[in-house]
Amino acid sequence: MHSLKWRVAAWYAGLLIVVLLLVSAVVGVRLQSILYAQARSRVTATMAEIASSVQASEEPFSLGFGGSDAYALLTDGNNLTSWSSPTTFIQIDSSNGYPLAKSSNLGGTTIPKALGLDARTPIARRQIALPIGTLLVEDRYFVLGSRRVVVHVAERIDALERSIAQTRESIALAVIAAMLAIVALSWWLAGRAFDPLEKLAQAMREIGSERLDRRLNWGKRDDEIGRLAESFDDLLARLQEAFARERQFISDASHELRTPLTSINANAQMLLRWGDRDPVILRESLETIVAESAQLSQMVGGMLLLAKADRGDEIPMEPLALGALAAEAVNGERASAASKGLALRLVAENGVFVMGEAHLLRQAIANLIENAVKFTAQGSVEVRVRALGERAIVEVVDSGPGIPDRQRTQIFERFYRGDSAHARAIPGTGLGLAIVRSIARVHRGEVHAESAPGGGALLRIRLPRLAEEFTDPS
Repeated sequence: MHSLKWRVAAWYAGLLIVVLLLVSAVVGVRLQSILYAQARSRVTATMAEIASSVQASEEPFSLGFGGSDAYALLTDGNNLTSWSSPTTFIQIDSSNGYPLAKSSNLGGTTIPKALGLDARTPIARRQIALPIGTLLVEDRYFVLGSRRVVVHVAERIDALERSIAQTRESIALAVIAAMLAIVALSWWLAGRAFDPLEKLAQAMREIGSERLDRRLNWGKRDDEIGRLAESFDDLLARLQEAFARERQFISDASHELRTPLTSINANAQMLLRWGDRDPVILRESLETIVAESAQLSQMVGGMLLLAKADRGDEIPMEPLALGALAAEAVNGERASAASKGLALRLVAENGVFVMGEAHLLRQAIANLIENAVKFTAQGSVEVRVRALGERAIVEVVDSGPGIPDRQRTQIFERFYRGDSAHARAIPGTGLGLAIVRSIARVHRGEVHAESAPGGGALLRIRLPRLAEEFTDPS
């Protein structure tokens, strides 16, 4: 199969060659038509001059004797020679085709009789080949009183035909040269157009998962190729970032999964050795295995939820009342807040709708509440739902220690648990806020962390707001 470069060059050259052939054919035909028209016009003009002279000589000076002077005029060789030229020949025939007179330049050549001429069909035109050359002939039937004659005016066109043949040869040579130039130019232009694409393809083939830091840097090209290369560089940057995130995720997941698995394995070995002899070891090992299994299950569940949130195009969405979802999330976390003596409140505006998936949005709000309850020793946690222009806002404000400035973006990374010993001592998988960020992104929203005005932390989700007229009133 030929390359796209070859096909484009062939199609471009073929199109130009077809156009060139059509133009050259039209020029050749038009030139031939013009030259023949000029020859016919000379014949017609000579015939008109003869007819005018005949008409002038036929003016009668006495009744019944018109035509004699015209006949004498036409049969006078001197007159015929005066009307002729080096390429124009004149011959006068009787009505039955017998030559009566002819111009001197005809010599011994006789123009053949014209067939079918009479008073009803007085004019005919033809092309004949004689020893003196090819002639374009106009024949005309004249009635001169009681006599009938035929006038032949011929124009030699063999020189014209040679000119036409030479012109056609010149056109053919020019067309061949132009065709060769078109093929070469088409290939050169196709190369100029597609060589950068071939280089781009070669660069793409050379870039693997270990060379994502490479860039084309073709930004100086202010054309489609330059924009394509720039888009490819942007794609590489996003891929590099995604690969880095995935590598970090795999590393963090391996590290986080290793701890509960190691603990489960160690306690299982203790059970095998001493479980049947020491009830205390049996109970403690089983409790540890249950706790670590629950932690492991929670971590795996969080990872699955992250994977689901990352596949946003597979999640069906519908209009949802954000206040109702927040109320459900608050009710689900009341027991956890009450166990720490925290007040959990909800302040929600009516008519705040979003397009989303109910379980994911409920999970995102619940994760924010759970995070606030974990890090708040006393005081309260407040959940707010409101509309701000075209955005729907969910805020969770606590009275805890707050979030240091340098950690406000890190807390949304997967498996991030903070640097302090207090943060490390708090149970959790480090996936809760990462899940919130993924759910916000898949709903075309964003999540931010900042300090609350009265102390503590404020975590805010912004989502595109759905106008009330697009929701179901029920």
